Amino acid sequence: MDFSRYENYDFDRVSAFNMSTGYKGRSYQAHWHSYGEFVLAGPGQTNVFMVARQTYELSEGDFLLAWPMEVHAIIDADRTEALIIQFSNAFMNSLFDLRRIMRFYRNLHALRYASHPQLVSELQDIVRGMKDIFFSSGPDRELRCCMLLMEFMLKMDEHREEFAPDIKSADPSGYTETVRHRLIAVTDYIRHNLTADDLSQGAMAKMAGISRDYFSRVFREVTGMNYSRWLNMIRLEKATELLAEKEKTLTEIAMLSGFQSISSFNRVFREEKGTSPSEYRTLFVPSGSK
Repeated sequence: MDFSRYENYDFDRVSAFNMSTGYKGRSYQAHWHSYGEFVLAGPGQTNVFMVARQTYELSEGDFLLAWPMEVHAIIDADRTEALIIQFSNAFMNSLFDLRRIMRFYRNLHALRYASHPQLVSELQDIVRGMKDIFFSSGPDRELRCCMLLMEFMLKMDEHREEFAPDIKSADPSGYTETVRHRLIAVTDYIRHNLTADDLSQGAMAKMAGISRDYFSRVFREVTGMNYSRWLNMIRLEKATELLAEKEKTLTEIAMLSGFQSISSFNRVFREEKGTSPSEYRTLFVPSGSK
């Protein structure tokens, strides 16, 4: 999809979780961002949203699910009492099971109380808990809210059989729990060794103790992307963190993130984020960053 004609937004601060409410306007233009967004619909006769070019009419207490990188908009909806939850894609990708759950539900954009009363009621309770914690301004509110976000995702996963007939399952199949744990070990190794000499798919398959072809197939089934792109995404995740350190040059950041050259760093960064590293640093890195 061409995202260039839509607005792009990012967190205004480094955060894994954010929550907001109390907006007076009933609409918001089509936009997209790298973080995910859930909306707990507020009261009123009209709550109309758009996600991925599909329109959804919700009732009070229903949920809208906009996954990372999906174009979405508020057409006409209560925003004064609606709760908007935003979460970092990097946080979701940091845990293997969260990525698995998110991938399974990526084609689901509306959770209606009328269709799934038990699940939606339980999710409402979780979100109300998030609200109490987030707006308390406690020193550990982000951590506690992230814990509840994980509970939210796990609660959805407990009800997955309700949705399996209606959405395309992205669950990996045909491999054992042993292989799953080996993949987790490999991805953890990569995250902590981005400057290692050999992070090729063949080397990682060997580390996992499985053939290269089998590794490639299972990896795509689990993550939703091929190994090469996933590795670039992890490198970009590290690079965006390092961009906040103003004393580091772009070349240093490229090398520390595992890119072989500044040209490949610039190319991949622009392909995935639609801007150059230097432009991203200017636009999105807070001026107070070190």
